[in-house]
Amino acid sequence: MKKQVLHTIVWKEGRLFVAKFLELELASQGKTSKEALKNLKEALDLYLEDEEVGNIPFPSVEQVTTQTIFVH
Repeated sequence: MKKQVLHTIVWKEGRLFVAKFLELELASQGKTSKEALKNLKEALDLYLEDEEVGNIPFPSVEQVTTQTIFVH
């Protein structure tokens, strides 16, 4: 089994929390951040269900940073 690290971000949109992987175009939501992350894991399991993990081009993330920008 191949080990792969995936980074997630979670934010609140209205009444729901959204969880998204940085390396994959995969996201989910829930009423709490914990539920959103649980749903994201389930989405990943479904995504990988019929895929060979070795065939998925996981990008390498060497550094994750945050930046503050001001929008006028």
